[in-house]
Amino acid sequence: MTKTNLVEFFRQHRYGVISSVSAVGAPQSAVVGTAVSGDLEIVFDTLRSSRKYTNLIANPAASVTVWTGEATAQLDGIACEPEGAERDRYREIYFEIWPDGRDRLNWSGLTHIVIRPKWIRYSDFDQRPPLIEEFTF
Repeated sequence: MTKTNLVEFFRQHRYGVISSVSAVGAPQSAVVGTAVSGDLEIVFDTLRSSRKYTNLIANPAASVTVWTGEATAQLDGIACEPEGAERDRYREIYFEIWPDGRDRLNWSGLTHIVIRPKWIRYSDFDQRPPLIEEFTF
Protein backbone atom coordinates (compact mmCIF):
# COMPACT_ATOMS: atom_id res chain seq x y z
CA MET A 1 0.00 0.00 0.00
CA THR A 2 1.49 3.32 -1.08
CA LYS A 3 0.49 6.90 -0.38
CA THR A 4 -0.98 7.03 -3.89
CA ASN A 5 -3.05 3.91 -3.14
CA LEU A 6 -4.33 5.48 0.08
CA VAL A 7 -5.29 8.71 -1.69
CA GLU A 8 -7.16 6.67 -4.30
CA PHE A 9 -8.96 4.62 -1.62
CA PHE A 10 -10.13 7.79 0.14
CA ARG A 11 -11.17 9.35 -3.19
CA GLN A 12 -13.29 6.31 -4.08
CA HIS A 13 -15.34 6.84 -0.92
CA ARG A 14 -17.25 10.10 -0.83
CA TYR A 15 -18.67 9.59 2.65
CA GLY A 16 -16.84 9.07 5.90
CA VAL A 17 -17.43 9.11 9.62
CA ILE A 18 -15.81 12.04 11.39
CA SER A 19 -15.26 11.63 15.14
CA SER A 20 -14.47 14.35 17.63
CA VAL A 21 -14.54 14.85 21.39
CA SER A 22 -16.96 17.16 23.19
CA ALA A 23 -16.02 19.64 25.92
CA VAL A 24 -17.00 17.06 28.55
CA GLY A 25 -14.94 14.30 26.91
CA ALA A 26 -17.82 12.50 25.18
CA PRO A 27 -17.08 10.97 21.76
CA GLN A 28 -19.27 12.24 18.94
CA SER A 29 -19.43 11.05 15.33
CA ALA A 30 -21.12 12.20 12.15
CA VAL A 31 -21.30 11.01 8.56
CA VAL A 32 -20.05 13.71 6.19
CA GLY A 33 -19.20 14.09 2.53
CA THR A 34 -15.42 14.14 2.21
CA ALA A 35 -12.70 14.96 -0.26
CA VAL A 36 -8.99 14.20 0.07
CA SER A 37 -5.89 16.09 -1.02
CA GLY A 38 -2.81 14.48 -2.52
CA ASP A 39 -1.27 14.76 0.97
CA LEU A 40 -4.10 12.70 2.52
CA GLU A 41 -5.74 15.73 4.12
CA ILE A 42 -9.48 15.23 4.59
CA VAL A 43 -11.70 18.18 3.64
CA PHE A 44 -15.40 18.56 4.47
CA ASP A 45 -17.92 21.31 4.93
CA THR A 46 -19.98 21.87 8.04
CA LEU A 47 -21.97 24.54 9.81
CA ARG A 48 -20.39 26.50 12.63
CA SER A 49 -23.48 25.61 14.69
CA SER A 50 -22.75 21.85 14.46
CA ARG A 51 -21.40 19.77 17.32
CA LYS A 52 -18.39 18.65 15.27
CA TYR A 53 -17.38 22.24 14.52
CA THR A 54 -17.62 23.28 18.16
CA ASN A 55 -15.69 20.17 19.23
CA LEU A 56 -12.94 20.50 16.62
CA ILE A 57 -12.32 24.18 17.29
CA ALA A 58 -11.99 23.51 21.03
CA ASN A 59 -10.04 20.24 20.62
CA PRO A 60 -8.67 19.65 17.10
CA ALA A 61 -8.01 15.92 17.59
CA ALA A 62 -10.15 14.09 15.02
CA SER A 63 -10.63 10.71 13.38
CA VAL A 64 -12.03 9.78 9.99
CA THR A 65 -13.06 6.33 8.79
CA VAL A 66 -14.03 5.26 5.26
CA TRP A 67 -14.78 1.72 4.15
CA THR A 68 -16.13 -0.67 1.59
CA GLY A 69 -16.81 -4.29 2.42
CA GLU A 70 -14.05 -5.33 4.78
CA ALA A 71 -11.53 -2.76 3.56
CA THR A 72 -11.18 0.29 5.81
CA ALA A 73 -8.98 3.31 6.18
CA GLN A 74 -8.81 4.94 9.59
CA LEU A 75 -7.13 8.33 9.86
CA ASP A 76 -6.29 10.19 13.07
CA GLY A 77 -5.20 13.77 12.73
CA ILE A 78 -5.47 17.41 13.64
CA ALA A 79 -8.34 19.55 12.36
CA CYS A 80 -8.19 23.20 11.39
CA GLU A 81 -10.39 25.79 9.75
CA PRO A 82 -8.24 27.26 6.98
CA GLU A 83 -8.54 30.92 6.01
CA GLY A 84 -7.79 33.09 3.00
CA ALA A 85 -5.91 31.55 0.07
CA GLU A 86 -5.40 28.30 1.98
CA ARG A 87 -9.17 28.01 2.51
CA ASP A 88 -9.78 28.65 -1.19
CA ARG A 89 -7.30 25.92 -2.17
CA TYR A 90 -9.00 23.36 0.07
CA ARG A 91 -12.43 24.39 -1.15
CA GLU A 92 -11.35 23.62 -4.72
CA ILE A 93 -10.27 20.13 -3.62
CA TYR A 94 -13.69 19.69 -2.02
CA PHE A 95 -15.57 21.06 -5.06
CA GLU A 96 -13.85 18.55 -7.36
CA ILE A 97 -15.77 15.81 -5.53
CA TRP A 98 -18.79 17.86 -4.44
CA PRO A 99 -19.52 20.46 -7.19
CA ASP A 100 -22.82 21.28 -5.46
CA GLY A 101 -20.74 22.51 -2.51
CA ARG A 102 -20.44 25.83 -4.32
CA ASP A 103 -24.21 26.21 -3.93
CA ARG A 104 -23.87 25.89 -0.15
CA LEU A 105 -21.34 28.72 0.14
CA ASN A 106 -24.21 31.14 0.73
CA TRP A 107 -25.50 29.15 3.72
CA SER A 108 -25.17 31.10 6.92
CA GLY A 109 -22.33 29.71 9.03
CA LEU A 110 -20.95 27.28 6.44
CA THR A 111 -17.23 26.60 6.66
CA HIS A 112 -14.69 24.01 5.57
CA ILE A 113 -12.56 21.91 7.89
CA VAL A 114 -9.31 20.15 7.02
CA ILE A 115 -7.95 17.19 8.96
CA ARG A 116 -4.22 16.70 8.51
CA PRO A 117 -3.13 13.10 9.10
CA LYS A 118 -0.91 11.96 11.94
CA TRP A 119 -1.66 8.23 11.64
CA ILE A 120 -3.47 6.00 9.15
CA ARG A 121 -4.30 2.32 9.29
CA TYR A 122 -5.44 0.56 6.14
CA SER A 123 -6.99 -2.87 6.66
CA ASP A 124 -8.36 -5.25 4.04
CA PHE A 125 -9.86 -8.41 5.49
CA ASP A 126 -11.25 -9.41 2.07
CA GLN A 127 -7.69 -10.55 1.25
CA ARG A 128 -6.11 -13.79 2.47
CA PRO A 129 -4.02 -13.22 4.42
CA PRO A 130 -5.50 -9.86 5.49
CA LEU A 131 -3.55 -6.76 4.60
CA ILE A 132 -3.00 -4.38 7.52
CA GLU A 133 -0.62 -1.45 7.20
CA GLU A 134 -0.01 1.61 9.36
CA PHE A 135 1.47 4.95 8.37
CA THR A 136 2.62 7.82 10.58
CA PHE A 137 3.18 11.41 9.55
